[in-house]
Amino acid sequence: MKTWFVSNLGDAMLAQDELDYIRSLASAACSGSDASAAKAVFMRHESEGQLHCDLKVYFSPAMIDTAQQVDATPCNRPSPEGLGLLVGEESSREKLFE
Repeated sequence: MKTWFVSNLGDAMLAQDELDYIRSLASAACSGSDASAAKAVFMRHESEGQLHCDLKVYFSPAMIDTAQQVDATPCNRPSPEGLGLLVGEESSREKLFE
């Protein structure tokens, strides 16, 4: 299994600027001849028992360059449950979570 990456943006109410920055970087990486169903970025609100949710952004293994640009850390493949697609093709769900 290839390595995924995660960036915890913290409080979802305060994460919009960082989320927009990640969306911009990832959109550039997914466009043109580099586009593929293996390139995708997902996001999910996670509470992990806390009062407030953190916004976590998950980068597929093919997005390693973008993940490194935002200092994302390696992680296991996330559960697909509740993941929203931030950048990439909708077909990437099938390819990445089959």
